[in-house]
Amino acid sequence: MPLHQASPSPDLMPGTHPLCVDLDGTLVKSDTLFDSVLAMARQHPTAILQLPKWLSQGRAALKRNITAKVELDVVHLPYNRELLQYLEQQHATGRPIYLATAADTALADRVAAHLGLFAGVLASDGTTNLAGKNKLAAFQARFGDQFTYIGNASPDTILLSNCLDPMVANPTSGLKAALRKGNITPARFFIDAPSPLKAWLKAIRLHQWAKNVLIFLPLLLAHEWSAGPIVGALVAFLSFGLCASATYIVNDLLDLEADRRHLKKRRRPFAAGDLSIPSGIGVVVLFLVSSLVLAILLPNIVDAISPSHSLIFPYKFLQWLAIYAVTTSAYSFSLKRMALVDVIVLSGLYTIRILAGSAATGVAVSAWLGGFSIFFFLSLAFVKRFAELESLRQRESAPTQIMGRGYHVSDLEQLRSFGSASGYASVVVLTLYISNINAVELYAHPNRLWLLVPVLLLWISRLWLLASRGQLDEDPVVYAITDKRSLLMGFLVILIVFVSL
Repeated sequence: MPLHQASPSPDLMPGTHPLCVDLDGTLVKSDTLFDSVLAMARQHPTAILQLPKWLSQGRAALKRNITAKVELDVVHLPYNRELLQYLEQQHATGRPIYLATAADTALADRVAAHLGLFAGVLASDGTTNLAGKNKLAAFQARFGDQFTYIGNASPDTILLSNCLDPMVANPTSGLKAALRKGNITPARFFIDAPSPLKAWLKAIRLHQWAKNVLIFLPLLLAHEWSAGPIVGALVAFLSFGLCASATYIVNDLLDLEADRRHLKKRRRPFAAGDLSIPSGIGVVVLFLVSSLVLAILLPNIVDAISPSHSLIFPYKFLQWLAIYAVTTSAYSFSLKRMALVDVIVLSGLYTIRILAGSAATGVAVSAWLGGFSIFFFLSLAFVKRFAELESLRQRESAPTQIMGRGYHVSDLEQLRSFGSASGYASVVVLTLYISNINAVELYAHPNRLWLLVPVLLLWISRLWLLASRGQLDEDPVVYAITDKRSLLMGFLVILIVFVSL
């Protein structure tokens, strides 16, 4: 549809004049340009090199070229539910509604066709970027001054100040300040967003930091209570947590479209449009730099607190942190799509935490602990994939394959056998350790450690039983730290170890 048309419409009754709605950040909570760039990075990574060239041709040309490369999934975009409901009500009354966006017309037309609410579309055409003054000129040429506009960001200020009944959806702080300065009072607000703090806590997955407790395991099992190694483990815990959170965000950004099609993952902050992609990239850089600085300072901190416990290999923790970062990045980009390889990598990431804890404290990891961790965490990785497939199987008209993974629903029984066998193998390793002389040297009452065996068997068996019933959260870590019976069994483990000392 041309940007400049006909003469302005005659005066209309209030509430019946054309309603113009912005797309990015307004009707859709995310920015479709950044969504498209990420989709292009996944589907056509070499095309990223063309971005500077396209940008030099202007923003409209940039959007046209990106839109030509990727076809964004408009069905599962994070629409502002409150605003969408209002538009449906207005459409039912016969009010003309227009989608007015700086996004490319090819994308805007697909959004309009999907929703079926719009009388027309005004969008960038590859030459003119329809934002700010350009958008206002298009409106005035078509509607005169008889239109209502709904926007969300600072560039929309000029439109909101020149329309009837201005409205805003999830307004940015910049727009709020501009509205106050211009003494503009919106007729309606359409808010569909959690608090930023809640969204960020969810994005960095603070609960996943529970996995980093494994860093303290070499220290605890060796009964090492010196101040230096303890502080070293604390610094390593924080460094690993920041690095892990950064990789979680990277994974979420790369998985945007797949997450939006997922029943539960579509609620993740970036998939839901509750956090912007640029802010996510900024936090990734900040967290990675902070993690690196802590890793570099760690040996100096340990040496300053306990000179007698100076690390023989001062930067070995830094090496394990780098291995973890590289492995998780490889997992996010490709390994997670490889059946069986993905679960082995996931289980390996748990073991890397233990080895990193050893490097940060100078306490060696025994072969027993290494063997136990490999089998135990492999079982947890398998149960994570099993739970995803079981959830998929129970949905009506669901696909037979996990989006972005290499598994099919028909693999359920095989994964169950792999995972349960791995879990029981870890118990076997534990029994061999208890009967080993090392346990006698570390514990005054090693025979009491046999009580750990039934507790661990009960926990692993119950985990797989719940997974088979479809009652397990897809992440076993979430299950372990929220399930009352799991917490009780964890307390029993601590108690058994304590009375064995």
